[in-house]
Amino acid sequence: MDAWLWVVGFAAAGWMLNARAQRRRIALLAQHLGAYRVEKLMETLMQGYLRALGEPDAERARAVWRLLSVSESELVQQFGRFATDFARVDAALTRVSRLPWALPLAERWLPGHSFDARLAFQLHAEGMARVVANTEGRSDKDKAFTLSAELMLMQHTCHWFCRSKATASARVLVRHQTPHAQLVASVSPETRAAYLALTGG
Repeated sequence: MDAWLWVVGFAAAGWMLNARAQRRRIALLAQHLGAYRVEKLMETLMQGYLRALGEPDAERARAVWRLLSVSESELVQQFGRFATDFARVDAALTRVSRLPWALPLAERWLPGHSFDARLAFQLHAEGMARVVANTEGRSDKDKAFTLSAELMLMQHTCHWFCRSKATASARVLVRHQTPHAQLVASVSPETRAAYLALTGG
């Protein structure tokens, strides 16, 4: 009976430590990301892409794409400023465990199995900027597909930072019906290589 009580006690303590750490991370990210219009611009683009792709009139579709290009540029600017802002956060607060599930203080006890969220947000900012610049000459449809993947992978990183990789993958799957592996495969090659190198695949 005593052994069982110890197990329950350790489990409860671990749950409380995790919950407290997650609340701190959520507050930290909200403090920095809340100063920008990233979420609203993402919503505008996702809905706009669906409208443009479903528009049967070619001239109207071109007009929608032109409007969306303004939101794309603004999103790149907004997220780039966020990444620069977040890069000033103390490194001790930005480590993220690579383990699938949240374990208390895993990023401190297992630093070799963690990565720096500041670098992750920076690579996402660079990836978005590359896709919007479109030096490869992608079609509007292909650019929209790739940028959507970049945005959803960034969203996955936000959830991963706040909770855990497993929770982030589940949320993206539910919200966008897209597995994490498919997101990684759909971003630009440069983003994919940098992301896999940072997060360990």
